[in-house]
Amino acid sequence: MGNSMSGGALGSIASAFGFDFGDMQTTDAITPLLYPDLMEDNAFVANLFNIKVENKDKDIKTTYYDYMCNHQERPWWRAFFGMIKSLFKSNEDNEKKEFDPYALSKKDDEIVKKISKNIKFSIDKKTGVITINVEDQDPCICKTLADSVMEKLQVFITEYRTNKARTDYEYYKQLASNAQKEYEKVRQKYASISDANSKVALRSIELKIEDMENDMQLKFNTYSTLNTQLQAAKAKVQERTPVFTILKGAATPIKPAGPKRSLFVIGMMIIASIGLTIYLLFRKEIASVK
Repeated sequence: MGNSMSGGALGSIASAFGFDFGDMQTTDAITPLLYPDLMEDNAFVANLFNIKVENKDKDIKTTYYDYMCNHQERPWWRAFFGMIKSLFKSNEDNEKKEFDPYALSKKDDEIVKKISKNIKFSIDKKTGVITINVEDQDPCICKTLADSVMEKLQVFITEYRTNKARTDYEYYKQLASNAQKEYEKVRQKYASISDANSKVALRSIELKIEDMENDMQLKFNTYSTLNTQLQAAKAKVQERTPVFTILKGAATPIKPAGPKRSLFVIGMMIIASIGLTIYLLFRKEIASVK
């Protein structure tokens, strides 16, 4: 079964991504043209393992990883060799280790390669439309997978595009919090000394209170400035957050994408013709052997 869906940022939406799809030039390390390469990243593919899937007949409800491992229809010869292979599986393959997408077991590596083969990204250089093509044995799981991949891609793009802005926001948030604590500390101390010496007319006390008042004002100015920068950083995160538009949603496939039945029939006819031709050419030799 095959499925495809398209998403893109057109016109003013392109500015939310921070790049111009027209010439695909951007100061970012990862350009939109590199998004299709995400399916070659083990960590991105491994994020699809825990997706909940349900087949068309509703008799399979499991994770996508379990579905790929235990619910795939295979040709008899692959099933046979797979059974033989399992007899010689080492104990190391059965040991449970902490999952590391960049240090996969042989079994997980095969699953990752299968998923990568079934999912393809493509991007139109002129319009910037990103198309996600998904193939699977079950049409409902195919649709679920297409929707999930779209969501994962949106999360990746959003996190990448807002990474610097979010880091700046957390930085100013910490500075503003510290400045507020310093201001509150000085303000309480100033209030306490002012109340305790309200009837004292000593010049030294007045100067001390005046110095604390100036220090309190400086602390307040610092806090006010950092709070302004914090709000600006927060607005920057929102500004850098891309806006996605779905041009064509994922639909449950009706017809299988492959294998092509007509090609299979033609192939079998060719094989039968070759076999019949060989028999007609050598039938006398075959009869004499008997």
